[in-house]
Amino acid sequence: MKNFARITGTGSFLPPKIVTNFDLEKTLDTSDEWIFARTGIKERRIVTNESACDLALEASKNALSMSEINSKDIDLIILSTTTPDKIFPATATMLQNRLGASCPAFDLQAVCAGFVFALSTAQQYIENGTAKNILVVGSETMSKIVDWNDRSTAILFADGAGAVILSADRNTGIKHSKLYSDGSYLSSLHVNNNGIDELGTIEMEGNEVFKIAVNRLSDLAEETLRDCNMNSESLDWMVPHQANIRIIKAVAKRINLPMEKVIQTLDKHGNTSAASIPLALDVGVRDGRIKKGDTLLFEGIGGGFSWGSILTEF
Repeated sequence: MKNFARITGTGSFLPPKIVTNFDLEKTLDTSDEWIFARTGIKERRIVTNESACDLALEASKNALSMSEINSKDIDLIILSTTTPDKIFPATATMLQNRLGASCPAFDLQAVCAGFVFALSTAQQYIENGTAKNILVVGSETMSKIVDWNDRSTAILFADGAGAVILSADRNTGIKHSKLYSDGSYLSSLHVNNNGIDELGTIEMEGNEVFKIAVNRLSDLAEETLRDCNMNSESLDWMVPHQANIRIIKAVAKRINLPMEKVIQTLDKHGNTSAASIPLALDVGVRDGRIKKGDTLLFEGIGGGFSWGSILTEF
Protein backbone atom coordinates (compact mmCIF):
# COMPACT_ATOMS: atom_id res chain seq x y z
CA MET A 1 0.00 0.00 0.00
CA LYS A 2 1.32 3.42 -1.00
CA ASN A 3 2.65 5.79 1.63
CA PHE A 4 1.61 9.41 1.40
CA ALA A 5 3.98 12.13 2.57
CA ARG A 6 2.09 14.28 5.07
CA ILE A 7 3.12 17.38 6.99
CA THR A 8 2.75 16.55 10.69
CA GLY A 9 4.50 19.53 12.24
CA THR A 10 5.48 23.09 11.35
CA GLY A 11 7.87 25.54 12.95
CA SER A 12 9.48 28.90 12.30
CA PHE A 13 11.93 31.34 13.75
CA LEU A 14 12.74 34.99 13.07
CA PRO A 15 15.78 36.91 14.30
CA PRO A 16 14.77 39.61 16.78
CA LYS A 17 16.13 42.65 14.91
CA ILE A 18 13.39 44.50 12.98
CA VAL A 19 14.17 46.87 10.11
CA THR A 20 11.15 48.96 9.13
CA ASN A 21 10.51 50.90 5.96
CA PHE A 22 11.02 54.04 8.03
CA ASP A 23 14.51 52.79 8.91
CA LEU A 24 15.29 52.40 5.20
CA GLU A 25 14.08 55.93 4.50
CA LYS A 26 17.15 57.15 6.41
CA THR A 27 19.64 55.60 3.98
CA LEU A 28 17.77 55.15 0.69
CA ASP A 29 15.81 57.41 -1.65
CA THR A 30 12.51 55.77 -0.73
CA SER A 31 9.53 55.98 1.61
CA ASP A 32 7.30 53.67 3.61
CA GLU A 33 4.41 54.50 1.27
CA TRP A 34 6.45 53.74 -1.87
CA ILE A 35 7.79 50.41 -0.55
CA PHE A 36 4.44 49.20 0.76
CA ALA A 37 2.54 50.13 -2.41
CA ARG A 38 4.98 48.24 -4.64
CA THR A 39 5.82 45.25 -2.45
CA GLY A 40 3.37 44.87 0.42
CA ILE A 41 6.26 44.96 2.90
CA LYS A 42 6.21 47.10 6.06
CA GLU A 43 9.13 45.54 7.95
CA ARG A 44 11.60 42.67 7.81
CA ARG A 45 13.85 40.75 10.21
CA ILE A 46 17.63 40.92 9.85
CA VAL A 47 20.28 38.83 11.59
CA THR A 48 22.95 40.40 13.77
CA ASN A 49 25.20 37.51 14.84
CA GLU A 50 22.85 34.62 14.02
CA SER A 51 23.77 32.05 11.38
CA ALA A 52 21.51 30.14 8.99
CA CYS A 53 22.02 27.10 11.22
CA ASP A 54 20.99 29.08 14.31
CA LEU A 55 17.70 30.05 12.67
CA ALA A 56 17.14 26.55 11.29
CA LEU A 57 17.72 25.00 14.70
CA GLU A 58 14.97 26.97 16.42
CA ALA A 59 12.48 26.45 13.57
CA SER A 60 13.26 22.71 13.59
CA LYS A 61 12.74 22.43 17.35
CA ASN A 62 9.32 24.03 16.97
CA ALA A 63 8.35 21.67 14.14
CA LEU A 64 9.52 18.63 16.11
CA SER A 65 7.50 19.74 19.12
CA MET A 66 4.31 20.04 17.07
CA SER A 67 4.83 16.66 15.41
CA GLU A 68 5.49 15.02 18.78
CA ILE A 69 8.60 13.19 17.61
CA ASN A 70 12.19 13.70 18.72
CA SER A 71 15.37 14.18 16.75
CA LYS A 72 16.27 10.48 16.95
CA ASP A 73 13.13 9.70 14.92
CA ILE A 74 14.32 11.77 11.94
CA ASP A 75 15.46 9.65 8.99
CA LEU A 76 16.71 12.49 6.78
CA ILE A 77 17.30 16.25 6.91
CA ILE A 78 17.02 18.42 3.79
CA LEU A 79 17.91 22.07 4.30
CA SER A 80 17.20 24.54 1.52
CA THR A 81 19.33 27.67 1.66
CA THR A 82 20.88 30.25 -0.62
CA THR A 83 23.10 31.47 2.20
CA PRO A 84 24.87 28.47 3.77
CA ASP A 85 27.14 29.16 6.71
CA LYS A 86 30.13 27.61 4.92
CA ILE A 87 31.01 26.49 1.40
CA PHE A 88 31.30 23.11 3.08
CA PRO A 89 30.28 21.19 5.06
CA ALA A 90 26.56 21.44 4.37
CA THR A 91 24.63 23.55 6.86
CA ALA A 92 22.27 20.58 7.16
CA THR A 93 25.03 18.52 8.76
CA MET A 94 25.64 21.27 11.31
CA LEU A 95 21.92 21.25 12.05
CA GLN A 96 21.91 17.47 12.38
CA ASN A 97 24.70 17.65 14.95
CA ARG A 98 23.06 20.40 16.99
CA LEU A 99 19.72 18.60 17.01
CA GLY A 100 21.36 15.37 18.16
CA ALA A 101 20.02 13.49 15.13
CA SER A 102 21.85 10.57 13.53
CA CYS A 103 20.50 10.61 9.97
CA PRO A 104 21.81 11.67 6.55
CA ALA A 105 21.62 15.42 5.93
CA PHE A 106 22.22 17.59 2.89
CA ASP A 107 21.64 21.10 1.55
CA LEU A 108 19.55 21.95 -1.52
CA GLN A 109 19.74 25.23 -3.42
CA ALA A 110 16.94 26.59 -5.61
CA VAL A 111 16.76 30.09 -4.12
CA CYS A 112 13.15 31.20 -3.56
CA ALA A 113 11.79 27.93 -4.96
CA GLY A 114 14.05 26.00 -2.60
CA PHE A 115 11.45 24.88 -0.08
CA VAL A 116 9.15 23.48 -2.78
CA PHE A 117 12.10 21.65 -4.37
CA ALA A 118 13.18 20.30 -0.97
CA LEU A 119 9.67 19.19 -0.01
CA SER A 120 9.19 17.47 -3.37
CA THR A 121 12.53 15.69 -2.91
CA ALA A 122 11.54 14.55 0.58
CA GLN A 123 8.22 13.32 -0.81
CA GLN A 124 10.05 10.77 -2.96
CA TYR A 125 11.89 9.28 0.04
CA ILE A 126 8.63 8.89 1.96
CA GLU A 127 6.66 7.42 -0.94
CA ASN A 128 9.32 4.85 -1.84
CA GLY A 129 9.59 3.71 1.77
CA THR A 130 13.17 4.85 2.34
CA ALA A 131 12.20 7.22 5.16
CA LYS A 132 9.33 7.63 7.61
CA ASN A 133 10.10 11.07 9.05
CA ILE A 134 11.98 13.83 7.24
CA LEU A 135 12.89 17.28 8.50
CA VAL A 136 12.61 19.83 5.67
CA VAL A 137 13.93 23.31 6.42
CA GLY A 138 14.23 26.62 4.61
CA SER A 139 16.72 28.93 6.33
CA GLU A 140 18.13 32.16 4.97
CA THR A 141 20.35 35.09 5.93
CA MET A 142 19.70 37.01 2.72
CA SER A 143 20.74 40.29 4.35
CA LYS A 144 24.35 39.11 4.01
CA ILE A 145 24.16 39.21 0.19
CA VAL A 146 22.10 42.40 -0.17
CA ASP A 147 23.63 45.66 -1.38
CA TRP A 148 22.07 47.99 1.19
CA ASN A 149 22.59 50.94 -1.16
CA ASP A 150 20.51 49.32 -3.91
CA ARG A 151 16.90 50.41 -3.47
CA SER A 152 15.53 47.72 -5.78
CA THR A 153 16.75 44.84 -3.58
CA ALA A 154 17.41 46.29 -0.12
CA ILE A 155 13.70 46.86 0.43
CA LEU A 156 12.79 43.25 -0.38
CA PHE A 157 15.02 40.64 1.20
CA ALA A 158 15.10 39.45 4.79
CA ASP A 159 16.14 36.64 7.12
CA GLY A 160 14.33 33.78 8.83
CA ALA A 161 13.69 30.05 8.89
CA GLY A 162 10.75 27.71 8.56
CA ALA A 163 10.59 23.94 8.96
CA VAL A 164 8.20 21.04 8.55
CA ILE A 165 8.20 17.39 9.54
CA LEU A 166 7.10 15.23 6.62
CA SER A 167 5.93 11.79 7.74
CA ALA A 168 4.59 8.62 6.15
CA ASP A 169 0.79 8.39 6.22
CA ARG A 170 -1.49 5.67 4.86
CA ASN A 171 -4.41 7.98 4.15
CA THR A 172 -3.42 11.38 2.81
CA GLY A 173 -0.68 13.95 2.27
CA ILE A 174 0.99 15.38 -0.83
CA LYS A 175 -1.25 14.76 -3.84
CA HIS A 176 0.80 16.42 -6.58
CA SER A 177 4.17 18.08 -7.09
CA LYS A 178 5.71 19.67 -10.17
CA LEU A 179 9.13 21.29 -10.67
CA TYR A 180 10.54 23.35 -13.53
CA SER A 181 13.79 25.16 -14.35
CA ASP A 182 14.92 27.40 -17.20
CA GLY A 183 18.54 28.50 -17.03
CA SER A 184 18.31 31.04 -19.84
CA TYR A 185 17.37 33.89 -17.49
CA LEU A 186 20.58 34.01 -15.46
CA SER A 187 21.07 37.78 -15.66
CA SER A 188 17.50 38.57 -14.57
CA LEU A 189 18.08 37.62 -10.94
CA HIS A 190 21.48 36.56 -9.66
CA VAL A 191 24.36 37.29 -7.30
CA ASN A 192 27.05 39.24 -9.14
CA ASN A 193 30.12 37.32 -7.97
CA ASN A 194 32.58 36.06 -10.58
CA GLY A 195 33.72 32.97 -8.69
CA ILE A 196 33.58 31.05 -5.47
CA ASP A 197 36.20 33.34 -3.88
CA GLU A 198 33.84 36.33 -4.13
CA LEU A 199 30.66 36.85 -2.12
CA GLY A 200 28.83 39.32 -4.35
CA THR A 201 25.39 40.86 -3.89
CA ILE A 202 21.95 40.37 -5.41
CA GLU A 203 21.18 42.02 -8.76
CA MET A 204 17.66 41.95 -10.18
CA GLU A 205 15.82 43.18 -13.25
CA GLY A 206 12.63 43.90 -11.36
CA ASN A 207 10.17 44.39 -14.21
CA GLU A 208 11.32 41.29 -16.06
CA VAL A 209 11.26 39.18 -12.90
CA PHE A 210 7.73 40.37 -12.14
CA LYS A 211 6.42 39.39 -15.58
CA ILE A 212 8.14 36.00 -15.57
CA ALA A 213 6.99 35.20 -12.03
CA VAL A 214 3.35 36.05 -12.73
CA ASN A 215 3.26 34.08 -15.98
CA ARG A 216 5.11 31.00 -14.74
CA LEU A 217 3.30 30.77 -11.41
CA SER A 218 -0.13 31.41 -12.93
CA ASP A 219 0.42 28.75 -15.60
CA LEU A 220 1.71 26.33 -12.97
CA ALA A 221 -1.22 26.92 -10.63
CA GLU A 222 -3.66 26.24 -13.46
CA GLU A 223 -1.70 23.13 -14.51
CA THR A 224 -1.59 21.80 -10.94
CA LEU A 225 -5.33 22.20 -10.42
CA ARG A 226 -6.06 20.68 -13.83
CA ASP A 227 -3.82 17.67 -13.17
CA CYS A 228 -5.66 17.08 -9.88
CA ASN A 229 -9.10 17.50 -11.50
CA MET A 230 -9.73 20.46 -9.24
CA ASN A 231 -10.54 24.15 -9.47
CA SER A 232 -9.69 26.97 -7.12
CA GLU A 233 -12.96 26.50 -5.24
CA SER A 234 -11.54 23.19 -3.97
CA LEU A 235 -8.56 24.96 -2.36
CA ASP A 236 -8.73 25.96 1.26
CA TRP A 237 -5.52 27.96 1.15
CA MET A 238 -2.74 29.01 -1.19
CA VAL A 239 0.57 29.48 0.61
CA PRO A 240 2.81 31.20 -1.96
CA HIS A 241 6.40 32.33 -1.88
CA GLN A 242 6.32 35.78 -0.31
CA ALA A 243 8.11 37.80 -2.98
CA ASN A 244 5.81 40.69 -3.80
CA ILE A 245 2.14 41.30 -3.02
CA ARG A 246 1.46 42.29 -6.64
CA ILE A 247 2.73 38.91 -7.86
CA ILE A 248 0.63 37.08 -5.28
CA LYS A 249 -2.51 39.04 -6.19
CA ALA A 250 -1.96 38.53 -9.93
CA VAL A 251 -1.65 34.74 -9.56
CA ALA A 252 -4.68 34.55 -7.27
CA LYS A 253 -6.73 36.57 -9.76
CA ARG A 254 -5.64 34.32 -12.65
CA ILE A 255 -6.97 31.18 -10.90
CA ASN A 256 -10.03 32.97 -9.47
CA LEU A 257 -8.90 32.54 -5.89
CA PRO A 258 -10.01 35.25 -3.45
CA MET A 259 -7.21 36.85 -1.46
CA GLU A 260 -9.08 35.80 1.68
CA LYS A 261 -7.83 32.27 0.90
CA VAL A 262 -4.17 33.30 0.53
CA ILE A 263 -1.73 33.19 3.44
CA GLN A 264 0.50 36.23 3.16
CA THR A 265 3.12 37.42 5.62
CA LEU A 266 5.01 39.88 3.44
CA ASP A 267 4.12 42.87 5.58
CA LYS A 268 6.00 41.44 8.58
CA HIS A 269 8.55 39.07 7.00
CA GLY A 270 9.63 40.52 3.65
CA ASN A 271 11.12 38.10 1.12
CA THR A 272 12.96 35.38 3.06
CA SER A 273 13.68 33.29 -0.06
CA ALA A 274 13.55 29.53 0.73
CA ALA A 275 12.16 30.25 4.20
CA SER A 276 9.12 32.21 3.09
CA ILE A 277 6.66 29.37 2.40
CA PRO A 278 7.31 27.37 5.58
CA LEU A 279 7.29 30.62 7.59
CA ALA A 280 3.89 31.58 6.16
CA LEU A 281 2.61 28.03 6.61
CA ASP A 282 3.58 28.01 10.27
CA VAL A 283 1.86 31.35 10.84
CA GLY A 284 -1.33 30.04 9.24
CA VAL A 285 -1.25 26.82 11.26
CA ARG A 286 -0.53 28.46 14.61
CA ASP A 287 -3.14 31.22 14.24
CA GLY A 288 -5.77 28.59 13.49
CA ARG A 289 -6.58 29.43 9.88
CA ILE A 290 -5.02 26.25 8.47
CA LYS A 291 -6.63 23.14 9.93
CA LYS A 292 -6.10 19.42 9.60
CA GLY A 293 -7.70 18.16 6.40
CA ASP A 294 -7.36 21.48 4.54
CA THR A 295 -6.19 21.40 0.92
CA LEU A 296 -3.15 23.63 0.40
CA LEU A 297 -1.29 24.86 -2.68
CA PHE A 298 2.37 25.86 -2.29
CA GLU A 299 4.06 27.77 -5.11
CA GLY A 300 7.50 29.32 -5.42
CA ILE A 301 9.82 30.75 -8.06
CA GLY A 302 13.45 31.74 -7.70
CA GLY A 303 16.50 32.80 -9.65
CA GLY A 304 17.61 30.49 -12.40
CA PHE A 305 14.72 30.47 -13.00
CA SER A 306 13.40 27.52 -11.02
CA TRP A 307 9.77 27.19 -10.00
CA GLY A 308 7.47 24.56 -8.60
CA SER A 309 4.21 23.71 -6.88
CA ILE A 310 2.91 21.22 -4.35
CA LEU A 311 -0.73 20.39 -3.67
CA THR A 312 -1.24 18.69 -0.33
CA GLU A 313 -3.85 17.79 2.24
CA PHE A 314 -2.70 19.07 5.60
